[in-house]
Amino acid sequence: MSKEIAMKIQLKNETSTLKAVVLGQSISMGRTPLLHETYDAKSYETVKIGTYPTEEDVSNEMSAFERILRQYNVEVFRPATIQNCNQVFARDVGFVVDDKIIISNIIPNRQDEKEAYQHIFNQISYDKIFNLPEKAHVEGGDVVLYNDTIFVGVYKDTDYAQLKSARTNVYAINFLKEILPEKDIIALELIKHDTTPFKSILHLDCAFMPVSKNKALIYKAGFSDKKQLKTIYKIFGSENIFEITEEEMYLMNTNIFSISPQVVVSEQKFERLNEHLEQVWNIKVERIPYFEVSKMGGLLRCSTFPLLREND
Repeated sequence: MSKEIAMKIQLKNETSTLKAVVLGQSISMGRTPLLHETYDAKSYETVKIGTYPTEEDVSNEMSAFERILRQYNVEVFRPATIQNCNQVFARDVGFVVDDKIIISNIIPNRQDEKEAYQHIFNQISYDKIFNLPEKAHVEGGDVVLYNDTIFVGVYKDTDYAQLKSARTNVYAINFLKEILPEKDIIALELIKHDTTPFKSILHLDCAFMPVSKNKALIYKAGFSDKKQLKTIYKIFGSENIFEITEEEMYLMNTNIFSISPQVVVSEQKFERLNEHLEQVWNIKVERIPYFEVSKMGGLLRCSTFPLLREND
């Protein structure tokens, strides 16, 4: 495909005005997984206690999200349907940095999901698409853009291969540094646990997220190396950081989604966060129901794969 007719992709941060995005989908999610088939701590918990969401409930919430995106004139793409496959969380299939798209090496349980994005990838100039080497494991939820800085969640302990919740490795960090030499890539080590959601940060965006142009949300206990928190506080300033409680982390308060520096989409039950965003930071909050989706280990940001944001 020539560059003249290729789809434009561009992403420098998490908050500039959104123009195009892939939103995951809930058609043909398949049956509720068995306990040993879950691959994150939240799903493990909800399957165990019998509260795993229904396809209908998830579809209703995702439809509400899509309506908000279209209300702000965002072009919304959807992955093709794979029968009996959970395709809600588009974030982890790939991610855009500047004008490059990097296809993730997601965990084996989810490899089939990549096929559903081929009709979108086919519209992007081939020289802008990067496939990672097999040893480089990274998912989009661990990659948080802040202009010339990229924060990447990582797990470095020796039991990496045994943990389903360990998604991004050091090899991937090194590879990203090679293909993005102009970026300052900051690795942030996360706590992990396969079955206890209060002790596990599945992806970086479950513990840290920039909002607006210079603000951030953070759950400090989610980082195994507390010295690394100093870097975040130095970049944003403590006055511009909203600290999330353990219960709020469990409910995924950091995993909201910015449509622009002035507008975020948030779960309607996040009362303390939503009030702070509006009353203190003067950010408009579009509240929608997304609680059922959260039972599968992700929320609003996890459901999206942004392709194009304006440079505002």
